[in-house]
Amino acid sequence: MSKYPDEYAVMEKFDFERPPVGVKFSPVRPKGLKKLEKPLDFCEMLVEAQKGEAFYVTKDEFTCIGPMLLGMREMDPKFESGLVGPKLGVFKEARANRRIYQALPRLSSNLINYLSFAPLDKMKFEPDILIIMASVSQAEIFNRARSYTTGEVWTAKGTTVAGCSWLYIYPYLTGEINLTVTGFGFGMKARRLFPEGRILLTIPWDRLGDVMQNLSEMEWVPESYTLGPEGHKKKMQRIREELAKES
Repeated sequence: MSKYPDEYAVMEKFDFERPPVGVKFSPVRPKGLKKLEKPLDFCEMLVEAQKGEAFYVTKDEFTCIGPMLLGMREMDPKFESGLVGPKLGVFKEARANRRIYQALPRLSSNLINYLSFAPLDKMKFEPDILIIMASVSQAEIFNRARSYTTGEVWTAKGTTVAGCSWLYIYPYLTGEINLTVTGFGFGMKARRLFPEGRILLTIPWDRLGDVMQNLSEMEWVPESYTLGPEGHKKKMQRIREELAKES
């Protein structure tokens, strides 16, 4: 029997280094969850849930710009002015730092008051997003699963700072699956939250069903991955010859 909810049972086959985490945005207080009793940055909350904790937070538990991006608080003009980035050594000038605030995904004011977090094996709510820390090989399977029935082009979007906006908010707002490489984001790297070279994938709620279904149906390790370069070339040649006969 899977330790994950039935609709996510296929995920147990991955044997992830850290568990996937469900996140829910809500205007009302979540039921059946405890409140986080310590202040953390937005990205640190993901790690807290990866450790096995299920909890909810309000704007008062954040120690970063997270509540401003979530529309829980007014944006601090010191950030939008671009003056912070040059002092951190991330940007040469304030104007470069200012530019990212025109692109950052943000929620409108007063839409949500609570965020719920839970590792997949303790998740009792329907998530708005599911965040997965995967190896490159595991992430490759997900990338094929996202396009297995749609043929969609995959993309990765982010900025040097405020990576939490692209990790949490962009997929929630757009319905797009997003990914980043651990070690790329300035704040997450400075906080040493994740081992480097892993892929953080965020899947929004309206894509979870088809991705899970595709994972259940498709080959995780296609034959070409096992044949080696020459074997794959020969297989491609056979396919071309077969198609030539059929046409």
